Order: sequence, then C-alpha cells, then structure tokens
Amino acid sequence: MSTTAPASELTSSRRERVGWYFYDWANSAFATTVITVFLGPFLTAVAKQAAGCGSGSCAGVRLHPLGIPVAPGAFYAYLVSLSVILTVVVLPIVGAVADRSARKKRLLAVFAYLGAAATIGMVTVGGGRYLLGGALFLVANISLGASVVVYNSFLPQLAGADKRDSISSIGWAIGYLGGGLLLAGNLVAVFAFGTNLTVARWCIVSAGLWWAVFTTVPVLLLRERPGTAHTGRSGGLLDGFRQLRHTLAGLRAYPLTLFFWVAYLIYNDGIQTVLSQASVFATEELKLGTDTLTATILVIQFLAFGGALLLGWLAKLIGAWKSVLLSLVLWVVVVGCAYFVPAHNVVLFVALGSGIGLVMGGSQALSRSLYSQLVPAGREAEYFGLYEIGDKGTSWLGPLLFGLVFQLTGSYRLGVVSLLVFFVAGLILLAFVPMRRAITAAGNTPPRLL
Repeated sequence: MSTTAPASELTSSRRERVGWYFYDWANSAFATTVITVFLGPFLTAVAKQAAGCGSGSCAGVRLHPLGIPVAPGAFYAYLVSLSVILTVVVLPIVGAVADRSARKKRLLAVFAYLGAAATIGMVTVGGGRYLLGGALFLVANISLGASVVVYNSFLPQLAGADKRDSISSIGWAIGYLGGGLLLAGNLVAVFAFGTNLTVARWCIVSAGLWWAVFTTVPVLLLRERPGTAHTGRSGGLLDGFRQLRHTLAGLRAYPLTLFFWVAYLIYNDGIQTVLSQASVFATEELKLGTDTLTATILVIQFLAFGGALLLGWLAKLIGAWKSVLLSLVLWVVVVGCAYFVPAHNVVLFVALGSGIGLVMGGSQALSRSLYSQLVPAGREAEYFGLYEIGDKGTSWLGPLLFGLVFQLTGSYRLGVVSLLVFFVAGLILLAFVPMRRAITAAGNTPPRLL
C-alpha cells in the first residue's frame, strides 16, 4: 500500500536540485551526439559494408540477422524498435524495484555507468560488424532509459505541484545546453578531420565519456530517500515482476492517468522518431553532409535550451497542459513542412531544424511535469518506468512505421510525413484529458493553472 510522502520529502536544497539537473546535462550527450546525429548514419554505413554495397546503391540488397531479411538502410530504424520491445519489460520492473529501494541513487549510477560503458564500446565497431554495434546500442539505450526512470522519480520529491513545471523545464534546458556543448566540440572534429566512419566513431565514444564523467555530479549531490512503496520483505528482481503486474492491474484504478499516458506515448513516439531518424533523412534523402547536419543539430540544441525555458515561462501564464497542446500544433506544422524541403537545400533544412528546436524541449519538459501530477504518491519510479517507455528514443511504432515505409517505397521523405499521424492523434487525445480531475483522482493537489 502506497502512502503519501511527508512534506519533508517534497523539499530539497539548491545543492540537490543542481545535482538533479546535472544528470540531464550528463545523459543528453547520448541523445544528441549519438542518437540524433552520428549513430544512425554510422550504423547504416556499417550495415552497408556488411551487405557488400558500401557507398553504392543497396537497392534490393538484404542483410539477414537471425534469418530476417532487412534492408541495410532500414537496419537502424528496426533496431530502435527492437530496443523498445525489450524496454517495455525492463523499465517498469526497474521502476518497481527503485520504489522499494532505499538506494535509488546507487541504481541511477549503475545504469548510467553501464550505458556509458556500452557507448564507449562503440570504438570496436567497424568493418561490417553491424550486429556488435546493434548490441551495444541496445545495452546503452536500455540503460539510459532505466537510469532516467530512477532520475525522473526524484522529481515529485524535489518540489510541490506548483514548482515542478519550472524545475522540470530547467532540467531539460540544462540538458540541451550540455548536449549542445559536446556537439560543438564534435563539430570542430568534423570540420578538422572530415566526414568518415572513424570520426563518427570517436564522436560517439566522446558521448560515452561525457555521460560517465558528469554522472559523478548527481551521484555526489543527490541524497538517498527511503523506499516509499516497500512492504515487507523485498524479493529483488522477482519482486519487480510482481510489482509490474500489480502496476498494470492498478492502472484500472486511475483511468485518467492511463488516458494521459496513452496520449503521451502516441505523440512522443512521433517526437522521438523525428529525433532519431533526422540524421538518416538528412544524409540519405536530402544528401546533406555530416558537417551540415551536425551544425544544424547544434542550432537545434541551443534553440531547445531557450525553447524549454520559453514554454516553462508560458506554462506559468496559461498552464502546462495548454502549453503542450500548443507545442503539438507547432509539431504538426514543422513535420508537414519537412516533406517539401528540397535535396541539398541547407537553408530550409536549418529553418526546419530551428522550428524543431523551439518546440522540442518545452513539449517534453512539460509533459514530464504533467505526468508527475498524475502519479500516486509513493509509486513514482514504478509509474515513471511506464512513462519512460515513450521517452529518450525508446519509442517503437514510429521507427517501425518509418522503416516499413522506406522499405516499401524507398523514400525517407514519405517516411517522415507518415509520422504526422502520431502528432495529430496524440494532440486529439491529450485535448480530451480532464487534467484537473485526473490529478485529483490520483490523490494529488492540482496546480493553480493547467
């Protein structure tokens, strides 16, 4: 039986909040340098080498991992989908274990350092070893998701309802700033040494090193808190499986939380697919170089820093729910415009990236703070385990749709426009969530504005 957290657990020192912010700074390097820029083109090139078509045309050529025919150009999209199939099982269990543990900070450190080590391990990938690269990505991406489950579960314990939008937005903004600074260094490397697999590989490795080094800050500054959902003797991982079953069954008692979660999974699936497949779209469809792509992503990062703060400010004026709805309207416009960007047109691609940057950070930060209002007290990590299924590049329907559309049509452009269905459907569903009633039903006090 969960119990309401005491008021003392909803207060935090500035030191602890800084420590919490810094994990966004640490892990955003993976999301930016690895997922958004380098890994898609890198693993696609390695897969093409394995298929024997290299930089030439791979039309009709198939790889056969585990006997499954896969177009080399679709390998990365399918890989992202596979990661979420594994994540669906792993992350809610991680959340259930974290809620029952008095050592959440230690769990955060274990998953963060494991993910960083797998990313650094990409130094061994090359010469057609696409399966090794895929395995390392799965470990890194699932570890990232697991660490963020634990990280997000600290948010309801750092502040009350009216301050969470601000704290969440600052965390996202600092994350984009950190990811942008590392990407700036990688851009210097690309300009200095050119675009090739070796440079891409070392840029990926640099993200793993960044992740590992800066994870030390939250490990030192965050404080452990008692496991609020613990009842009786802990059964470890087995207890986590039991709690996962209990969580899924218990969602029936919070149908409005479930409604919001489904809406979030749908629209965030679109957001994460745009971010994870943008590099492939730019290099393969628009024929832009890695230097142009990296510079554009760098612009996006710093605009996302401002965008997260801007939407956080807007949430103070009109409420977080209305601000997220507005951001989804803007997402529909931006993704629709992507279809019409001509090949080799750097100016329009940068303009497109600027639009993404302005809405990206705020829509994600405010979604996180909104969800924290819908979580029953004492079950934060457990419910954020479900939430994380749709976050940090672990969504699967979008990449699967993107990969299938490319495999059937040979067009990444059609793959991108197919993602509009996620933004439109998510927008409609979110608009019908009665947020104030949903927060009250979860046993929490609604903020003044929604």
